[in-house]
Amino acid sequence: MSKLGTLGARLHRGEIGYDFVKNRKIWYSVSILITILAIAGLAVRGLNMGIEFQGGAVFNTPKNTSASVSQAEEYAEAASGHDAIVQKLGDGSLRIQVAGIDTGAANEIKNTLAGDLKIDSEQINAELVGPSWGEQIANKAWQGLGIFLVLVVIYLAIAFEWRMAVAAFVALIHDITITVGIYALVGFEVTPGTVIGLLTILGYSLYDTVVVFDSLKEQTKDLTKQTRWTYSDVANRSINSTLVRSINTTVVALLPVAGLLFIGGGVLGAGMLNDISLSLFVGLAAGAYSSIFIATPLVADLKEREPAMKALKKRVLAKRAQSAAQGGTEVDDEETYADEPEGDAAPAVVGPRNQPSSRSRGRGRPSGKRR
Repeated sequence: MSKLGTLGARLHRGEIGYDFVKNRKIWYSVSILITILAIAGLAVRGLNMGIEFQGGAVFNTPKNTSASVSQAEEYAEAASGHDAIVQKLGDGSLRIQVAGIDTGAANEIKNTLAGDLKIDSEQINAELVGPSWGEQIANKAWQGLGIFLVLVVIYLAIAFEWRMAVAAFVALIHDITITVGIYALVGFEVTPGTVIGLLTILGYSLYDTVVVFDSLKEQTKDLTKQTRWTYSDVANRSINSTLVRSINTTVVALLPVAGLLFIGGGVLGAGMLNDISLSLFVGLAAGAYSSIFIATPLVADLKEREPAMKALKKRVLAKRAQSAAQGGTEVDDEETYADEPEGDAAPAVVGPRNQPSSRSRGRGRPSGKRR
């Protein structure tokens, strides 16, 4: 078995583990800082909306056009009076995109470009997009996002509970904000492809979160019938037991997306690949982070506000203090955890005082010789 596989098995059995829930304030602070930076970037620079959302025109020149990208950009900006985006395609043709212009002026701009580029105007293909159509696309995108979030909250509230639905909703908003903020900072154009990528990464983020929530739901059945583990302990175990799986699925998903972003978009200069791959790359990474460091610790925070869980935490801490006072012996606990979660699911928690005692010593019996 590989080292990563061995590590995953040990994490699942609770032999080792990192206390994600205990350090939740650190993760919250990091997320708040990143979110503030994303919002600041969005407020200062704004989004570079494509012509599909604000209207404009796209001019495609014939193959092997002699003008360079910088020259074509200067010509287009001079002819239209607006900023232009120029891309050189694989066959040597140029794609000149000018947003925010009146479609009625497209023919005049086309003729001016033809004269500057020294080609026949009939050889330039113009595609026009009206601003009303772009507004409809934007409205449909917002409607789709809103419907998606509402359905997710309803489903999670039914399948799990409302606290998990709230935590998943916060994690999704976290992922959307970071992705949109990075789009603003980088200056990539927002197109329908961007919206497709954004909705796709929400599905990935939700998948990782639901996997942890499902494990947590199974391990917290009859939790209040025992006095060995708090809700946070079990939540931490759920994260650790699915940690390697989450990392593996995220890395496998990121590799082809990174290929699209850095090779397809960076080397080949394919604009549509940039639009989709950047949102996928940032969103997948943010989704994996939020499912581990945000969603489950937030559920533990909300759950331990309940009176029953508060009482359980008091009993657990009192028992641990009593055990420590008796020299590290485990106090007899006649109650069983249904009798503990299946599959040796005692929560993995950092720290020797939280580690389950060896089964060979017997439950409720001090270690060492009897007196």
